[in-house]
Amino acid sequence: MANKPTLWVPRHLSAATLERARRDYDVILNDTDTAGTPQQIIEMSSKVDAMLPCHSERFDAATVAQMDPRTKIVANHSVGTDHCDLAALGAKGIMVTNTPDVLSDATAEIAMLLMLGAARHAVAGDRMVRSGAWDFWSPAFMVGTQVSGARLGIVGMGRVGRSFARMARGFGMEIHYYNRSRLSPEDEQGATYHDSLDSLLPISNFLALHCPATPETTGLMNAETLAALPKGAILVNTARGALVKEADLVDALDSGHIAAAGLDCFVTEPGGNPAFSRFDNVFMMPHVGSATVRTRDAMGFRALDNLDAFFRGDRPRDALT
Repeated sequence: MANKPTLWVPRHLSAATLERARRDYDVILNDTDTAGTPQQIIEMSSKVDAMLPCHSERFDAATVAQMDPRTKIVANHSVGTDHCDLAALGAKGIMVTNTPDVLSDATAEIAMLLMLGAARHAVAGDRMVRSGAWDFWSPAFMVGTQVSGARLGIVGMGRVGRSFARMARGFGMEIHYYNRSRLSPEDEQGATYHDSLDSLLPISNFLALHCPATPETTGLMNAETLAALPKGAILVNTARGALVKEADLVDALDSGHIAAAGLDCFVTEPGGNPAFSRFDNVFMMPHVGSATVRTRDAMGFRALDNLDAFFRGDRPRDALT
């Protein structure tokens, strides 16, 4: 670009992404690699033409209202946009984009890891071996839940949900799903569609959440919906922490109705929920579903593709406002 637009990058993205960004933009990088605060967003909006944030930067209505008109585009380094008030940004004339498609397989891999780890006592087993406490064996020792052949319920059959279903078929799992609309037979791949959670939950030995966090889905898994799962069911969440009422999940784990859980996201991030730490049957990761070199490069390049299109005068392929 002849006259490089100025771009704020608040987090440390992949080396390849930053190299390309610096080639085409005047980059202001937050060297501390900490989440941009609302005040930083407001201050930077008068200094830059574009922002390339992650889900850790929050563009709520109050923040957007104070942003300077200079900033014209927020090119998110994420699929989810629950950290952005899209209506407020759109009304302000600020383009918003995201990075769909490129992180589906990596996130599905983490879901598979969590499902297997929760089902087969990975936390307790790892701790036992590492601590030197493994000094016995018995046929009744660390007996878990078998994944192969089990019924898997998927809430949200978008890109990640379909990728996870594809991987689960490799374990011979019986796939059921609930989605806003039924998939085409090609995308369904033999999975059974449910038009309500009321139908899906009672038959799900495993339940995986792959839907966005919206006002309608916040607290989706609560005391009532968890109780609707079969006794001994296992919950997996790699989508958003807000989908689960964490206190209700703790109660369901305490009662034994939920046998185990695999969690990559929490209501409070970073940090998680200390209440889960006392459960050996809860396998946790620190929201790293897309954390592979290939995927982080692809996410960064997708965000930059959107920026390039915008500054050429074209509508970005992933435009949301």
